[in-house]
Amino acid sequence: MSKKLIIFPFNGNGLEALDAVGEPYEFIGFVDDTPAKQGKQPQGFEVFSRELIQRYPEAHVVALPGSPDTYLQRRQIIASLQIAPQRFASLVHPKATLSGYASIGYNSVLMAGVVVTSNARIGNHVCILPNSVIHHDTLIGQYTLIGSQVVVAGHTSIGENCYIGSGSQVMHHIRVGEGALIGLGSTILKEVPPYAKMVGNPARNLNQPS
Repeated sequence: MSKKLIIFPFNGNGLEALDAVGEPYEFIGFVDDTPAKQGKQPQGFEVFSRELIQRYPEAHVVALPGSPDTYLQRRQIIASLQIAPQRFASLVHPKATLSGYASIGYNSVLMAGVVVTSNARIGNHVCILPNSVIHHDTLIGQYTLIGSQVVVAGHTSIGENCYIGSGSQVMHHIRVGEGALIGLGSTILKEVPPYAKMVGNPARNLNQPS
């Protein structure tokens, strides 16, 4: 029997997650707080207000808010939905690869082409965009967003509520502190302090004087 699924919000991450929806879920619509986005869309699906979540109390939800500008607010935005943990779904695109020896938390999404290898642990509320590789024995903290074509080498720890920009690389045995932002195409060769803003190859911290 299929389970109803709602995606929040109607943004780029949500649209990409739609391609990952398969059995046992039946997608019934997006939820978004912006009235201008609500209503029937040309693709055939509909965008609703949060009332849809109350209308279908049995429906599962995938919540994917956040961008480089708003990623630090993800925890508060997701909490504002007031959804019990068991209502959150996790999605693995059919063209993603999740090792049988890896784990993934709730409300986490692996997009097309993502590879998660042995003993990697993906926390709750994590979104990994297409064609990224999470190598063995790596921990991805909850509420973290990982862009496309990112490589995270083995025995690496990515803290909670981070943003890892597309095309970036994190060397093995590196710790990235919570709340850090890694810019597009950056290469991380040493430990990243919490709430750092790292850019470049090799990356430097914009929050520290040069």
